[in-house]
Amino acid sequence: MSAPRLRIRAIELYERPVRFVKPFRFGAVTVEAAPQAFVRALIEVEGKGEAWGATAEMMMPKWFDKRPDRSPADTVDGLRRSLVEAREAYLADSRLDTAFGHHAAFSPTMEPKLAAAFGPAQIDKAVLDGLLRVLNLNAFQGLGANVAGLDARLAPDLGGFDLDGFLRGLSPLGEVELRHTVGLLDKPDDLAEHAHLRWFKIKLGGDVSADVARLTELATVLETAVPGYRATLDGNEQYRDADHVAELLDRIDASPALAGFRKALAYLEQPIAREAALARPLGAVAERVPVIIDESDDGYDAFPQARVLGYRGVSSKSCKGLYKAMLNRARCAAWGPPHFISAEDLTCQAGLSVQQDTALVAFLGIPHAERNGHQYGGGFGSEAEGAAFLDAHPGFYERDADGTVRLATGSGRLAAAPLSGLGYAHSAEPDWSGLSPLSNPTSALSEGVHP
Repeated sequence: MSAPRLRIRAIELYERPVRFVKPFRFGAVTVEAAPQAFVRALIEVEGKGEAWGATAEMMMPKWFDKRPDRSPADTVDGLRRSLVEAREAYLADSRLDTAFGHHAAFSPTMEPKLAAAFGPAQIDKAVLDGLLRVLNLNAFQGLGANVAGLDARLAPDLGGFDLDGFLRGLSPLGEVELRHTVGLLDKPDDLAEHAHLRWFKIKLGGDVSADVARLTELATVLETAVPGYRATLDGNEQYRDADHVAELLDRIDASPALAGFRKALAYLEQPIAREAALARPLGAVAERVPVIIDESDDGYDAFPQARVLGYRGVSSKSCKGLYKAMLNRARCAAWGPPHFISAEDLTCQAGLSVQQDTALVAFLGIPHAERNGHQYGGGFGSEAEGAAFLDAHPGFYERDADGTVRLATGSGRLAAAPLSGLGYAHSAEPDWSGLSPLSNPTSALSEGVHP
């Protein structure tokens, strides 16, 4: 089917605070609370009717914008500004166009680019949700049929690639394996509680000696409790350059205690600060371990640039844009091995966020995904909201011992079937009455974030 044209009639922005159940330290920041953004968009599809779509995403401090002169509150305000800027631009565009056409017509003006992309990324998800509802399709049907009208105008390197055929030929996975996040404050002994999982993502701090000592502790637990485990490392931009990364690999390779871990290591995620990551080739590091970009993935040209420098992969995150993830997945198919796309998580919370991102991961055929929202976040906003999502998506959620509705992680996998209702992966709605309008971008962040 050809991609239908639509107009965006209204966009509503909300937020609510999320208090973490335990501190989450990544890079140089520890987060104990952060606001979650919610977006509703009313779209009118040419000749077919109108519908509201919705999405949600955490506004994580000091990740999208790590400039040292910006406070955690400043960086969250930047994400609010990105949402407001995108709303104004999308609503000012009264043309009939495809969903992707509306996205491609918007050019963010703020810096840094990663933060600037947050607003349109959320509005795009809400628009897609509304479009799928008008067309009476679920996420897997609609993405496969390219109802958004995805094309190569923002990725000219794919100019000769058959995107429609590629999307049509994808076989969505029936389940996505969980990858457990090990934050910098998480205790090694706690890993024994997760012996039912196979994949683990370990955060690095940028101090080679401290990182190697901690990896040794973690590997000791994993090799006893989880035989056959696999692991990824996340540098969160804490390493200076490729030589600094090589020093880490040298120390790992020289340690008999880490021989098993070295074999289990699948890839290394964004070890070098974004200001330097794409300035120089990885050199010999690229031959020792596959390295992917994450924070450097701030535009449609980032992955091709990184590839030339020796990077072999890129992360998929809905907070960075679903269309970019889809085009990067197409690039992996066009370029062939060893290029790949991974599925990472910036605390996707229960409800719209984790469901839509998991559906995208399943559609793209990424076999395992970091899912850390259930580890650190507070879950749903109310008991009634949790019950509604549990009833609408049986098998994706479960009640824990105290009756709280949480992600069903006991099998080590998340089933995609519960996400196959009409629209973009959700058949229940957040408690809209319990949300606050998006704060003015000059407002201060609530307590809970410490550099």
